[in-house]
Amino acid sequence: MLKLVQDTAACVDDEPATVGLDELCRVAAQEMLKVALLAERRACLEAHAGALDETGKRLVVANGYARERQVTTGTGVVEVKAPRVDDRREGEHYRSVTLPAYMRKSPKVTEVLPVLYPRGLSSGAVGADADDDLAA
Repeated sequence: MLKLVQDTAACVDDEPATVGLDELCRVAAQEMLKVALLAERRACLEAHAGALDETGKRLVVANGYARERQVTTGTGVVEVKAPRVDDRREGEHYRSVTLPAYMRKSPKVTEVLPVLYPRGLSSGAVGADADDDLAA
């Protein structure tokens, strides 16, 4: 469960520490993605728990984490450290469905960006008038 804790030492002049809504959404998205990736790895390991080599060792085992990378989502940029699986079965390879190997943007962000750029996203002209155009 995600909990927000205020660090009283970080507060200056008795001003309460505030967390913006966007930051809260980004942190929650990061935590949910982490849980989803771990559940996906656990499901894969359980599904192939019976795959053993001739010495009795498992052919599919957890193998740490990949390097941390940044993925652009609807909530902003999220840092992800994807769990790895060592799959030694012949002709098989573990691939995450949730977070493919070279994904840097979520599919929804990739779909929306080409629509927003002609409407002024790159020039900062997206405003009330542009919102009316997007609704049409």
